Amino acid sequence: MIVIMKPEATKEQVNAVIDRIKQEGLEVHLSEGKDHTVIGLVGDVEKMIDVPFRSYDGVSDTVKITSSYKLTSREFHPTDTVVDVDGVKIGGEENFVTMAGPCSIEGLEQIMECARIAKNGGATILRGGAFKPRTSPYAFQGLEEEGLKYIRQAADKYDMKVITEVMDEANLELVAKYTDILQIGARNMQNFKLLQAVGKTGLPVALKRGISGTIDEWLNAAEYIAATGNQKVIFVERGIRTYETATRNTMDLSAVPVIQKLSHFPIIVDPSHGVGVWDYVTPMAVAGIAAGASGMIVEIHPDPNNAWSDGQQSLNEKRYMNMMEQIHVMENTMKEIKKIREKI
Repeated sequence: MIVIMKPEATKEQVNAVIDRIKQEGLEVHLSEGKDHTVIGLVGDVEKMIDVPFRSYDGVSDTVKITSSYKLTSREFHPTDTVVDVDGVKIGGEENFVTMAGPCSIEGLEQIMECARIAKNGGATILRGGAFKPRTSPYAFQGLEEEGLKYIRQAADKYDMKVITEVMDEANLELVAKYTDILQIGARNMQNFKLLQAVGKTGLPVALKRGISGTIDEWLNAAEYIAATGNQKVIFVERGIRTYETATRNTMDLSAVPVIQKLSHFPIIVDPSHGVGVWDYVTPMAVAGIAAGASGMIVEIHPDPNNAWSDGQQSLNEKRYMNMMEQIHVMENTMKEIKKIREKI
């Protein structure tokens, strides 16, 4: 349930509604927009249904939210949430962010070279896996803490932030020590205990869509994080499993406008996992911007042919730079389109 205040509502009138809600033991989520203030009720809302909020001075309307993902919903929080990663902003209309790096951290020299390439292309966040969830138990599983130390060192040298995956609660504290953004992989989208645990860290969380996850399931997964009080959620569209075999996954770009309509949290795209073939990464990255994504996360490697994992979908330096040139062109194009729309 939300209470919508009138544009001219005073601070005292807003506080009167908040005090009434708190009297019943409920929590309050306040969203102050350009046109009006929205007060969200969190808790056992049913006992507040009969409270005549519309008779309160300054109240415009009340709306009962029927979706199960209340804190995540656009109804609850009408304005876009911008996730601030220590100065790097993700979300909103002007903040397109690129995250780039290898699938796996293979050593200090390799991640340093990846950081150099990523930074030169315009990326502000360095990605890389220290703990790797692999389909085969015999595949490379990651360098673990040693890898975390390497990626932190590389990111600091090139003035970048770090995003890396946390696979379980047992290693959460360790990963949180080195990273700026906790990544939840596709396999863990509905690992609800882990979602609650990462939410409680207060760190930004990049939530990848499950390989067979529906939009509704994805939104509810984000709700587990938001329910801990963490409002730093980033959706990551990384492709879903369909009957198509020409690509590793089917990248669902329709998820970008759908999520933006239903939720206030930003969404970025992962074209590397979305298609799994390096030839298609650049056009899908450009398409992601055209769809309205707030950023992208891509895999790069100095020598993809000899990468320890995901070499087939990783871009080398030349291909990455070429992609970033196209990305910058599309960014400027989208800005011009926005100006034209504003004039119409």
